[in-house]
Amino acid sequence: MSLNNNSTIKKVGILGGGQLGRMLLQAAANYVVETFVLENDENCPSAHLCTHFIKGDIKDFETVYNFGKKVDALTIEIESVNVEALEQLEKEGVKIYPSPSVIKTINNKILQKQFYQQNQIPTAEFVVTNQANEIINHVNLLPAVHKIAQGGYDGKGVQTINTKEDAVKGFNAPSVLEKCITITKEIAIIIAVNDKKETAVYPLVEMIFDPYLNLLDYQFSPAKLPENIVYKVEAVALSVVKNLNSPGIFAVELFVDNNNNIWVNETAPRVHNSGHHTIEGNYSSQYDMLWRIILNFPLGNTSAILPSAIVNLIGSNNYNGNAIYDGLENILSMDNVFVHLYGKIITKPGRKMGHVTILSSDYSDLTYKANKIKNSLKVVA
Repeated sequence: MSLNNNSTIKKVGILGGGQLGRMLLQAAANYVVETFVLENDENCPSAHLCTHFIKGDIKDFETVYNFGKKVDALTIEIESVNVEALEQLEKEGVKIYPSPSVIKTINNKILQKQFYQQNQIPTAEFVVTNQANEIINHVNLLPAVHKIAQGGYDGKGVQTINTKEDAVKGFNAPSVLEKCITITKEIAIIIAVNDKKETAVYPLVEMIFDPYLNLLDYQFSPAKLPENIVYKVEAVALSVVKNLNSPGIFAVELFVDNNNNIWVNETAPRVHNSGHHTIEGNYSSQYDMLWRIILNFPLGNTSAILPSAIVNLIGSNNYNGNAIYDGLENILSMDNVFVHLYGKIITKPGRKMGHVTILSSDYSDLTYKANKIKNSLKVVA
């Protein structure tokens, strides 16, 4: 049996079984594709939605290599995978989205920052350190952010260094010390690239972060920015993606400073939290788009159907145990509000448990509903 684009039915593997994989699998139901998931936890959010679930370590060479031999194409929902296995699989003809070289660059914050520097992409001034006490040699960069090169995520592995006395808070491991920028807006943009190097660009989103957890709290799309700033952001983000030279989905996170300069913060070479709203808010979601790329279909329409907002559902402080969604019924009774629960049985403080998308042509309505949801829907135990 063949698809109408003359490609054979694909067996596609996903490394990682979290909520991003779950939503990717939900979009896969619209296509003829046999899905495989590799994850250590048989109760992960993706386990029951794939065609084949394989329990295993995505960081282990043999496990990833043997998993990859079962499929025609592989993608990731997290960067911390065994890249060496992916490199070998790529040599043997398995299609990898994105390419292993991109994952290797992005997964190491030192290599990522050097990539921006080498390609003249605007990013905050930085130095590489190996020990926390080296910070005192670079007081000219303070206040700064110290980011561990590998293993950090969702605010973990990141430490603010305001004075040289704060150096003791730094990491005794390869890290980046990055000068702080006076930020007026934090922006994300998702760009899709297919094997023909054609691109599709999603509207910008503005992100508002929880200052304590350093996690995305809520966001609005399209971001309310002057047209000239939108063009600048798009141009910088496209420069990032084109220099990565790989098909896939890429989320570029950027800062706008008080002089309207654009600075790249980080890039994710995969579907991303900042694109959850596209499921209801855009004609082709980021998840649908990735399947189009992998299955060699035309790129989808990235236009917004309506402006949207997202509220992240985070495990409440002081609650550990079986998750209870307090206030869920009230939220489900609201118009144009869409609840996504990730199927995680256990909640703990700061854990991502779900998100809520809101659609409205009125930004004040989006803001009102986002705040109401944030204050009335709690994940407890």
